[in-house]
Amino acid sequence: MFTGIVESKAQLVEINPNQSNLSFVFESDLTNEFKVDQSVSHNGVCLTIEKIDGKRYQVTAIEETLIKTNLGKLKVGDSANLERSMKANARFDGHIVQGHVDQIGICKKITDLNGSWQIDIEYDGSVGNITVEKGSICLNGISLTVFNSKENGFSVAIIPFTWTHTNMHAMKEGDTVNLEFDIVGKYLAKLHKPFIGKM
Repeated sequence: MFTGIVESKAQLVEINPNQSNLSFVFESDLTNEFKVDQSVSHNGVCLTIEKIDGKRYQVTAIEETLIKTNLGKLKVGDSANLERSMKANARFDGHIVQGHVDQIGICKKITDLNGSWQIDIEYDGSVGNITVEKGSICLNGISLTVFNSKENGFSVAIIPFTWTHTNMHAMKEGDTVNLEFDIVGKYLAKLHKPFIGKM
């Protein structure tokens, strides 16, 4: 389990196709703290460390992961937001994040607010995922607060620290983003679904 508090970034240095999967080799200052078989969130996607070589390490995204996330769009030189799994005795600074991306969204607009940035995200609301005003969303592995919540979109505000210390500053309008919706909201939506139209 994760919290959506990004620890560091990793730079993608190699991509190796493996049947229907893609193996990624990243380089990071955190690598010396990793171990093989450890789960690490990459842009909000839980991936398993397979190999370690100095500052470089390898993870693999299977076909299902490539379909549901934007990892297949990564290019050599791109950076990924990293978070190791949460310690049981650590502070819970973000929100409950599983590292299981629900769907991708699209960055529709980035507005410079002279000290912060507003990012407007659009997604396919027909899938059944929802946001609520002032609720939580995990966007590319970052725990953020939702505003302007609507059926197929929402906005988030990015503070300077997050803008600088994650890959948000590299985002452009039209880019895809990994979205993991709040687990509590997903359970409530599923429980409520059978009763829609019956009340």
